[in-house]
Amino acid sequence: MLTGVNIVLAGGDARQLEVIRRLTELDASVTIVGFDTLDTPFSGVVKAEWSPDILKQADALVLPAVGTDDEGIIPSLFTNRELKLTDAHLAEIPTHCKVITGMAKPFLRVLCEKYHLELIELFERDDVAIYNSIPTAEGALMMAIQNTDITIHDSKCIVLGLGRTGFTMARILQAVGAHVKVGVRRDEAFARAFEMGFEPFYMAELARQAGNIDLIFNTIPTMIVTAQVILQLPLRACIIDLASKPGGTDFRFAEKRGIKALLAPGLPGIVAPKTAGRIIANSLTQIILEDNRLRGNKP
Repeated sequence: MLTGVNIVLAGGDARQLEVIRRLTELDASVTIVGFDTLDTPFSGVVKAEWSPDILKQADALVLPAVGTDDEGIIPSLFTNRELKLTDAHLAEIPTHCKVITGMAKPFLRVLCEKYHLELIELFERDDVAIYNSIPTAEGALMMAIQNTDITIHDSKCIVLGLGRTGFTMARILQAVGAHVKVGVRRDEAFARAFEMGFEPFYMAELARQAGNIDLIFNTIPTMIVTAQVILQLPLRACIIDLASKPGGTDFRFAEKRGIKALLAPGLPGIVAPKTAGRIIANSLTQIILEDNRLRGNKP
């Protein structure tokens, strides 16, 4: 239980609703900011204005999946007011307080370093990334169905990268009957792809592999689907880029050539916000429970 633990949750989208529910189930003292247009009642939760004072007793500050933008603005779906994280806010936070987000931009990292606060990026954790790969792959499959005029069954697909998302993406495509090639860089990834029944190739061969492909799913956040690769694609092909912005595709050249290319980061929060929220909530509460235990507080 989190009895006596003070948690401030600022901004976010539908995923944060699951986080709030989980924290209240564990009896945490929860203060939420940026939810003034939300009608959903939360028993025992305090709604507050965004001011430094509410952080003075905080044990954890929970920010959205992308904590802030480059100017410190906290994305907030359920308010028309601007929430901005400033020096004044972090100056009031106790040194033991953890700042928890999905992923942090340089603004947030620098600010936490300045005030010697521990910053936890949940999406860097293997368990969270693997769980999130499930709604990501399902969302990508949905986009593929919506943006092609063929079945995914018997289609010719390439998945670039055999990391946490790439594994799940390739497996789901294979399960619905697609012919799946996997682009890899490392010998061990090549061997694993072969063992799983995919057709592996090394990234240096990507342009040569692209000649008769229906769908490319990219998970690599560096420029990998270049103009040279796009030149080899048939006009029917569709590129779905799952990497974080700006993705790994030359979108300008794809548009010029008439190839459909879609950037689709953040799919878990779009296609399955309840599941994505539960994934965040479970990981977040484990971290806070462990910190509470280490600091000698009885649950």
